[in-house]
Amino acid sequence: MATDLTASPQATTELHRYVEALLASLAADSSTPPAAPTFQDDPGSWLPPAVQALAAILVGDDPLEPLTRAAGRDQQNTALFLCLALAVAGHGDRIHASWLGTAFGELSLDLPLPHGQRALWLAAARGAYGPAGKIFVLRRLDALAIPGHTEANTWVQALAPGEPAVVIPAALVDFPELAEIPELATPVQAAARLARLRARCTEITSTRQADSESRTSLTNATAAPATAWAEEEPLAVLRTMAGLGGPPGPMGSLVSHLLDDLRPGADPFLAAIALHVAAPILRDVAAKLAADTELPPPDAITVPVLGHRLELRPEGPDATSMAAAEREIVADGMPDRGLPWLPYLALALAVTLFVAAGVVWWPLALLGAVLAGLGGWRLWRLRQARLSDAAYVERRLAELKDLADGAVWALHAYAREAEERAKQAAEDAAELTRLLRRGPRAA
Repeated sequence: MATDLTASPQATTELHRYVEALLASLAADSSTPPAAPTFQDDPGSWLPPAVQALAAILVGDDPLEPLTRAAGRDQQNTALFLCLALAVAGHGDRIHASWLGTAFGELSLDLPLPHGQRALWLAAARGAYGPAGKIFVLRRLDALAIPGHTEANTWVQALAPGEPAVVIPAALVDFPELAEIPELATPVQAAARLARLRARCTEITSTRQADSESRTSLTNATAAPATAWAEEEPLAVLRTMAGLGGPPGPMGSLVSHLLDDLRPGADPFLAAIALHVAAPILRDVAAKLAADTELPPPDAITVPVLGHRLELRPEGPDATSMAAAEREIVADGMPDRGLPWLPYLALALAVTLFVAAGVVWWPLALLGAVLAGLGGWRLWRLRQARLSDAAYVERRLAELKDLADGAVWALHAYAREAEERAKQAAEDAAELTRLLRRGPRAA
């Protein structure tokens, strides 16, 4: 958009100095622009007469003659320059009705969005051109049927990112592994997502701005230097068009801009328009999520309890799966330790030595006593191990029963919560639909 004025360097310098001062004045919310110097007109450039037309509009003079010359040389750039400059000055209501359409041009889903279009979009969203400006941008966006070109989940993730992998309802706090079962997780996840979407839509549509503020929403009330102006996009485009700024940055696609506008922390005025564009697909998503919350709990679910697969039913754990789990616990907890052959052999040998000691040599009795003690000690250790195995199995069986019963009661509580969850989800879906019907009026 930069203008080539190199044919007359002196005129270019003079023009650039004036445009620099004029834009700084506009950005600082000055009602009186600097006095226009008498720079030479360049028949090959639209900028000098466009600047003259802008200065005339700002002081209330007739801009027709310089405006005609500028439009004859480049109608779109002239209209874009005047629309953005008047928006920055807080006089967007002074633009002609036809200028906005000429400056905006046509939107495309296949090409990057030009910076000029984005700047006009921002100005219109923030109310620089009144309700008519917002309606104009909305109609251009609606004509493209944009949501159909992107997956629904992409819009949902942009609107409410950071969704947790698992949502644990209050009923399953003590059994979080149950919350990962798809049949139980789907309604809870759907309700949580719907609530987050409603909260985000409420946040966007609750933005309000007084009429007095909307008339000068793009101005710099603190009179900071133009280079530090908060709303940089329109001013940056104006500087580029006048040859004052460097090359423009990379352009994004139309859809990427809309998705960025929906993300938390984005400009609320742009978010309101993006929400309007995404409304058809968000309504469908809300209806689908509300329907998912109405899915009834399953009649039976199979869950791991202490590493064993149990089938849980409303009336209690399934007897067959419970018996199989108990057999596995007994088999794992009471291994076959075999017969105590060595202790018995040691005891038998001790008896033999005792007999031999009375017949052959009495010191053999000492060795027999040692073998008898060793055999008895080994038998005692084996008995203690079997008692420990039995106690472990008893604890595991009791724990299995307690956990199974607790899980069943948790499922009963989940079923009671399901009714309230579905009811709340229906309210969320209805409210979200109502908010989407309001459109971007809040901007």
